[in-house]
Amino acid sequence: MKTAILGAGESGVGAALLAQKLGHEVFVSDGGILKDNFRQELTDKGIPYEESKHTWTSIFEADVIIKSPGIPDGLPPIQTLRQSGKEIISEIEFAGRHTAATIIGITGSNGKTTTTRLTYHLFKTAGLNVALGGNVGTSFARNITENKYDYHVLELSSFQLDGIVHFRPNVAILLNITPDHLDRYEYKMENYVRSKFRIAMNQQPEDILILNADDPEVQNHLKSKHLAPRLIQVPSRFADTKRLAISSPHGGGREGAWVFDMTGCSLKGQHNFFNAACAIHAAKSVGINDEAIQQALNTFVNDPHRLEQVAIVNGVDYINDSKATNVDSVFYALQAMEKPVIWIAGGTDKGNDYGPIENLVRQKVKALICLGIDNSKLQSVFSPILKNIEEVKSAKEAVDRATIYAENGDVVLLSPACASFDLFKNYEDRGEQFKKSVFEMSNGK
Repeated sequence: MKTAILGAGESGVGAALLAQKLGHEVFVSDGGILKDNFRQELTDKGIPYEESKHTWTSIFEADVIIKSPGIPDGLPPIQTLRQSGKEIISEIEFAGRHTAATIIGITGSNGKTTTTRLTYHLFKTAGLNVALGGNVGTSFARNITENKYDYHVLELSSFQLDGIVHFRPNVAILLNITPDHLDRYEYKMENYVRSKFRIAMNQQPEDILILNADDPEVQNHLKSKHLAPRLIQVPSRFADTKRLAISSPHGGGREGAWVFDMTGCSLKGQHNFFNAACAIHAAKSVGINDEAIQQALNTFVNDPHRLEQVAIVNGVDYINDSKATNVDSVFYALQAMEKPVIWIAGGTDKGNDYGPIENLVRQKVKALICLGIDNSKLQSVFSPILKNIEEVKSAKEAVDRATIYAENGDVVLLSPACASFDLFKNYEDRGEQFKKSVFEMSNGK
């Protein structure tokens, strides 16, 4: 079988390795420049590849095309391939065809990386033979190629789900659906919602779908669609901020059938209690006991750049939430703050509507530091609300100015609500520069 792979990132290279192991004739094509480690890996494995171009004549000779999730379906060559009858799938679909392991798939507009990492940590702490993959860490295909696992915990983006055909998670989690990436969905929210629900399209009655009981987009979709799997609806609000009480689906609806102490857990805020509840339901579905779950909650370390505590300097808590690239993520971050906030925001605006966070900003924010090339929208929205607004063009300047406003007992929160590409390579670079600036400031540099 001839297999062409479009895109040579972690997903594409993982798919290439699996295809080679299966005995396929493999060709990898990337329109950009390959990272050194991926180029070396393809070379070492003897897998033919090209970079900075696509030789479409070679790609059209393939029996199946595995497309990177970053390549839009609407590109003319992709449409031509489809019209010619070529099968175009995602790496997730390809890998799913070659494993009999139990799959836990997690998607949502916000919180999926945290929930995926926590679910994996719950399984790993319980001693299960489990891999972490998908849109976080190692690709699903690479994990299947290199080891035989009993469980795969996968973070799944809407782009990855768009390329599935038969992929079927035994347990699926749909955390929430808020506007994001609408440029890929004809700017129609209903198209984006359908994309997220593809996670359940092949599930059967013996499978489980864990859903947000309070998300309007999720609930509206449920009214019009019959879904095959068993549904577990999880509330997004919890009364106790120190204990997590979860109603067991087998407990006749009795509140608090499972109760966990959250005082030793690094996850804070209502949104993270919800994420934890979903992860716990997934763990319980495979028989993990309360003791192992509590141990995992106590030892979990969250993903960098997601409400990551950087340092406490002169009584001021510096928090890196650089991964918050949309307004909904900032809503959760501000909601979790229990101290006055100096908020650092800005970057490449994605058509943001700041209305949902205006009340939180009014209640919790002392000053806004706008970190970006064009801060006009932030300025116009929040100048009627906040007396203190400044503009800066670097992470160091942002930290310096925020420190002037911060007093003992305050929080300096980097939670941008925007993409990072105006001043930084990516959100990781933005977060790392913020952390570096905090450390330098604390050391008097």
